[in-house]
Amino acid sequence: MTILPPDPDLTGLRVVLARLRAERGWTFDELAERSGLARRTLIDLEHGRTSGSVTTWHALAHTFDVPIEHLLGALCDNHTPPGTPGS
Repeated sequence: MTILPPDPDLTGLRVVLARLRAERGWTFDELAERSGLARRTLIDLEHGRTSGSVTTWHALAHTFDVPIEHLLGALCDNHTPPGTPGS
């Protein structure tokens, strides 16, 4: 029997990105300049049209000065993350 992991919460991921950008008062252009990522990529991430790559989220973590887990942890918002006692 194969046990599949729960689906990642991509909505949670984009909400974290939008919240961090809004907290800093940055436009998409400002975030693009600070992160080195394309404005279109950032818009697509925040609007849920793409999930991005690890490299993209790594760049964003450094740009926002947060651990990458702060960003990617949102993927498990609707279920118990792996490695949690009792999971």
